[in-house]
Amino acid sequence: MADSNLQTYLPWTQKPLIVNAPMAGYAGGALASSVTLSGGLGLIGGLFSMEDLRSELSIAASALASASKTDIPAIGTLPVGVGLLTFVLKIADALPVIRDFKPAVIWLFAAKELDDYKDWASEIRRVSPESKIWIQCGNVGAALHIAKVAAPDALCMQGADAGGHGYEKSAGIISLLPEAVDTLAAEGFAHIPLLASGGIVDGRGVAAALALGAKSVVMGTRFLASEEVVVHPAYQAAVLEARDGGQATKRSKLFDELKGPNVWPEAYDGRSLVVKSYKDYASGVGIEEIRRLHNEEVLGEDKGFKSGFQGRATIWCGTGVGLVGKVQSARDIVESVREETREILSELSKL
Repeated sequence: MADSNLQTYLPWTQKPLIVNAPMAGYAGGALASSVTLSGGLGLIGGLFSMEDLRSELSIAASALASASKTDIPAIGTLPVGVGLLTFVLKIADALPVIRDFKPAVIWLFAAKELDDYKDWASEIRRVSPESKIWIQCGNVGAALHIAKVAAPDALCMQGADAGGHGYEKSAGIISLLPEAVDTLAAEGFAHIPLLASGGIVDGRGVAAALALGAKSVVMGTRFLASEEVVVHPAYQAAVLEARDGGQATKRSKLFDELKGPNVWPEAYDGRSLVVKSYKDYASGVGIEEIRRLHNEEVLGEDKGFKSGFQGRATIWCGTGVGLVGKVQSARDIVESVREETREILSELSKL
């Protein structure tokens, strides 16, 4: 049975627990280890190559090996997590990496069918029994189904404000999270802790998520402005300059059609800055022409990333982008957000 106290198996972490999103291709070993060493949980995003994932896990393991045993106590697992996109991976390919590194958390996302999580969870627990299974979803029905079939150790409820990929039909966490809490409790799953993601970039968002019932928060867009993230400078510059996130970003399946036919399961779309490719789409330009222009531009030195919404390449980020204004170390991000949250909760307790 899942333990609602995440610190039980993540003993180095501090409250409120802050997690960096497992942004595939962006969140690597340097970011994950820095977040963990700051009292959070760092996640590495896995994409297609398990050799690349091994490399990033090795980077994290090396950084964590030099940490004080007081800061990171021995727990039998590597104190980071890995995110796996289950619809593009085969279980058999991922298991050797999990067996060899034994990450503290295995984060599963985007299964073709919800029942697939049962097989993934079973096989992961067989090769690394002490690793915990966290599963990301975006609606109450999916959360309940996953709780029943996969017995996750935690569920991440991703709201519609999130950047990158998520459920096309979803709600913001202000309603999604409390309804999920109530529904799971009514069905006998109150022991499964919920994490909140989507639009959270500072202590105000964290405090709100905790009030809504979250046990932890996950931030992606905020860490796009970290020193350790793996991102093109022009991509990061575009994130830093964007304001008014509800206008500057858009959710659409179009972003997954730019390189070629969309391979994501039907339930998903993604949120990006409103780049030129989307502007053309909204103006009625055909997908073949949009794709041609995109695939030509990404061959350039800037990879299609430009400021002023002038690039054609997708720039995944959430509606909280307007609150992100400077590059900081991952440690500074975690510590400043944690302290801001504590100050807010302290003030609220006086009301």
